[in-house]
Amino acid sequence: MSAQHPVFPEVDPDDVSSNSSDNQSFGEVVQRRMSRRNALLGGTAAAAAFLVGPGLGSAAAAAPQHGGGHGRPGGGRPGGGRRLLGFEPVGTSDTDEFLVPDGYQAQVLIPWGTPIRPDGPAWRKDGGNTAEEQAEQIGMNHDGMHFFPLGNHREGSRRGLLVLNHEYIDQELLFPDGPAEMTEEKVRKALAAHGVSVVEIERRRDGSWERVDSRRARRVTGDTPVEFSGPVSGDHPALRAQGRPRGTLNNCSHGVTPWGTYLACEENWNNYFGTTDESWQPTPTQERYGVSASGGGFDWHLADSRFDLAANPNEINRFGWIVEIDPQRPRSAPVKRTALGRVKHEGCTVTESRGRVVAYTGDDQDGDYIYKFVGEGNWRFQRARGRSPLDHGTLYVATFQDDGRGRWLPLVFGEGELTEANGWQDQADVLLRTREAADAVGATKMDRPEWITINPKNNDVYCTLTNGSGWGNAVNPRDPNPYGHIVRWSERNGDHTATTFEWDIFVLAGDPAYDPQVELDEGNRFGSPDGVWFDPDGRLWIQTDVSNSSQHLASKGYDNIGNNQMLAADPETGEIRRFLTGPRGCEITGATATPDQRTLFVNVQHPGESTTHWGEANHENPRAVSNWPDFDPDGRPRSATVAITRLDGGKIGA
Repeated sequence: MSAQHPVFPEVDPDDVSSNSSDNQSFGEVVQRRMSRRNALLGGTAAAAAFLVGPGLGSAAAAAPQHGGGHGRPGGGRPGGGRRLLGFEPVGTSDTDEFLVPDGYQAQVLIPWGTPIRPDGPAWRKDGGNTAEEQAEQIGMNHDGMHFFPLGNHREGSRRGLLVLNHEYIDQELLFPDGPAEMTEEKVRKALAAHGVSVVEIERRRDGSWERVDSRRARRVTGDTPVEFSGPVSGDHPALRAQGRPRGTLNNCSHGVTPWGTYLACEENWNNYFGTTDESWQPTPTQERYGVSASGGGFDWHLADSRFDLAANPNEINRFGWIVEIDPQRPRSAPVKRTALGRVKHEGCTVTESRGRVVAYTGDDQDGDYIYKFVGEGNWRFQRARGRSPLDHGTLYVATFQDDGRGRWLPLVFGEGELTEANGWQDQADVLLRTREAADAVGATKMDRPEWITINPKNNDVYCTLTNGSGWGNAVNPRDPNPYGHIVRWSERNGDHTATTFEWDIFVLAGDPAYDPQVELDEGNRFGSPDGVWFDPDGRLWIQTDVSNSSQHLASKGYDNIGNNQMLAADPETGEIRRFLTGPRGCEITGATATPDQRTLFVNVQHPGESTTHWGEANHENPRAVSNWPDFDPDGRPRSATVAITRLDGGKIGA
C-alpha cells in the first residue's frame, strides 16, 4: 500500500475555513518547535518524541512534565499495576451493527421519534409525524448528553434525567416526501426536531433501562421562548428582530455547571439562514462566520421570513451562544449566556478553580480557536447574590507558542487591540464579534477544535482537533491533516484560572499504512476524533466522526479504519483500545455514565446518512445505507441513545 498522504476530504462545510486573518497557525508553531528540538537534540528521533508529547509515543521519550503517559499505545501500566482498560478491543467494522466487547450488552433506549412521555404521540415509521407531534418526541441526530441522578447513592444510579442535544436534521428522512418543496409546516417540524430533550429514565430489576413518566420531561426546540443575559442583553439593538427571541439550533456538545444546570452549545447556526434577495451582501462579521445567501441548503427562508437574511437581518445574531437549561425546572426559560462569546461552539466544559467557575469551548471550524471563560469571584457567592456566575467574568482565547508554552489572551473591550480607536464599541460588540476579536489579539489557528475534557486525576485539559485543510500541519508533518489528533495542556500550577499553560500532543490519529508517524494498530487505529470525555476513574473515552465522504475509501486513507467508533485510553500509559463500533453512515457521539459507572450512555447520530462508499439515502429509499436500529422493512434509520452495561454488572471499561 502506498505511503503517500491521503487526499483531504473535500465535502464537509466544517472543513472550509472563514479565517482570513494573518494569525499564525498551530502548524507553524509546531514546525518551528520541531526545528528547535531537532537542532538541539538531532535527527528524526527528537521530532518523533515531540509529536506524541513527552513520554507518550516512545518508551525512550523524556519523562512527562505534567502527568503524561509513560509508554507507547498498547503498553501496560508501569510496575505491572492494575490495568485501567480491562476489555478486549473490538475490531473495525463495516457492518450495519452496533458492536461492543465480549461480556457487554447494548440496549437501544430512546431513538428519534420516541415520545418524551409514555402517553405521547407515537412514532410513525414513514416520517409522517406532524410538527406538533415532533415537539413532544425525541428530536433528531442525538449529540452531547448528560445523566443527572435523581437521588443519592444507589438510587442515583438507578434513576435520573437524561438530557441530550439534537444537533441538526436530515430533511430527506424527516419528511415523507423529502425537502423538494419547502413549506411552513416543514420548517415548523424541522425546528421541533432540533434542540434538547429531557427525559426521565429508570433501571429495571433485570438491568435494562426504560423511559418513565415525569413532570420534568420537556422539549426545548427551535421555537421555545428564550432569554438573553450578560453583556449582550435581550434588548440590545443587534438582537431586535421579528418577535421575541425563540429557540436554539445546531446544539453539538454540551456542558454541566457545578450548580446542576445543562449547557447546550450552538454550533453551525449560520447554515439555517439564507435569502433570495440579490441585493443582499454579507457584512464582514457575517462573512467571518460563514453566513451566505444560500446557507446550508435547508431553504427555510423560502417558507419563513424569520430565516431570511434580507427580510429579518438581526435574527441570526440571536444564535451562536451557549444556552443554559435547568432540567429540574421544566417551565423555566433557557438563557443564552452571552459573556461566553458568540462562535460555533462545539461544547462548553465547566470546572471550578479557586472557587471560580471556568468554562472551555472550541470553535469548530478549520482555522479557528480555543476559548476559556473565567468567572468573576466565587461562584457560590455570585449565586447567593442572585447573579449568574456565567454572566460575570473574562473571556480568553488561546495562543500556542513555539516552545510548548501557551498564553490566554483576554478579549476585553479597551484592552490591547480591542479599543474604540480600532472600531470596537463596547464589550457587547466584542462578544457579538468574538471571532474578529480573537483575530485582532493574535490567537492561534487550530485544526477544528472540538470537544474538551479535563483529567480528574491531574487537571490536564484535552481537546480533540478533528482534522484540518492545511495550516502548515497543526501538530505533525502532515499537510493537510485528514486524520486529526488530540492536544492537551496543563494550566500553570494546575490552576484553571491561570493565563499561561504548557502543551503537548497526546496522540496522532490515523492509519500507519498511510502515515508511518502514526503509532496505532489494528486494535486502536482511528481517525477524526470528535467527542472526548473522562470518566471518574481517569479513562479517556474518544469518539470519532469520520466524514461520510471519506469513510472506507482508500483514496482518503480511510479504507482500514471502518465505521465510526469509540475508544478508551489510559493517559498514564498511552494505551488505547477500541471499545465499540457503530452502524453504517453514523457518527458516535455523546458520553455519560451513572454515578456507579455501571451504565454508559452513548449516542448514535445520523445512521444511514448518505455516504460516498455505501450510496445515497433519500426519502424514496431511506434504507439505502442503514436500517439501524429497527431494521423495519418499511421504516427508516433513526439516531438513538444506547445504554451499555456489563453482563457481570461491573464498571464499564474496567
